[in-house]
Amino acid sequence: MGWRGRTAAAVLLLGLGFGGFVWWAMSNNSVASLDRVDSLFARERTAKLAVTGRYGDHPAQKFELFVPEGRKPARGVPLIAFYHGGGWRSGDPQDYRFIARTLSDRGYATALIGYRLVPAGRFPNMLLDSAAGLAAVRAVAAEHGVDPERIALMGHSAGAYNVTMLTLDRRWLAGAGVAEAAIKGTIVLAGPSDFYPFEKTSSRNAMGHWPRPEETQPVTYARADAPPLLLVHGTEDDSVRPRNARILARTMTERGAPTQATLIEGMGHNGLVITLARPFDRDRRVGDAVFGFLKRVLAPGTERAVAASSPVQPARP
Repeated sequence: MGWRGRTAAAVLLLGLGFGGFVWWAMSNNSVASLDRVDSLFARERTAKLAVTGRYGDHPAQKFELFVPEGRKPARGVPLIAFYHGGGWRSGDPQDYRFIARTLSDRGYATALIGYRLVPAGRFPNMLLDSAAGLAAVRAVAAEHGVDPERIALMGHSAGAYNVTMLTLDRRWLAGAGVAEAAIKGTIVLAGPSDFYPFEKTSSRNAMGHWPRPEETQPVTYARADAPPLLLVHGTEDDSVRPRNARILARTMTERGAPTQATLIEGMGHNGLVITLARPFDRDRRVGDAVFGFLKRVLAPGTERAVAASSPVQPARP
């Protein structure tokens, strides 16, 4: 083997080792490592940090708003509100700036919204926070060229649970003063939707105290007039089983909103977010599903008629 071959082999092995390190880091909830790797790669469109804000006194009640540089359509840039995972017990929105870079590269503004974690964030506090954080972002969106009436929600794992509940159970957004008509669609990446009885420590700690457990389950609130859902799940996910996506898709369909689960063959729980970061976005399956959905639901002229909601009842212990 010549020196060119040896160099190529060394680069390949280094790349494989580096990639293995990042996959290991994600498996151990070190999302910050993935973010640092992604930041090393150039993008066609830069994500500009426009606002760092707070919506409460707790340290986790914070958000960051990123806008794509060089793109200012007359009606404003559509907004994606992203909520991190971590089993409702860990995670920081700042570690997911790679999501903002990926979305900004496609022309979308991104809000990375934090929420209180267990024990302070036990049900329903994580939902109250998720809605309040979105309301705070909407309040400052227009002054930064972002359209507060064209929003898609997006979350992974525990964050996917949060956005599914905000989408299906009207009380949370209504309680925060967010008009449902502003939500054009929701991207659910490995989201728990039908997981009672609580078998995992994370769900027991977050929801086991609630006297009516059915109220904690997104599938309970499936309805025909909800914003469209993109349910993406890996077939090899052993943290949140793919049955969650299948059951919610089936229930939504039965209630009058035809919905399909997008199952990514051979992918595990963390792969759904890993492949939204560079250089792992060479696997385009998740990105193609996400960006196809966003293009469809956020295109001008796709406004959705929202039925009048029934009176909103506050959650009670």
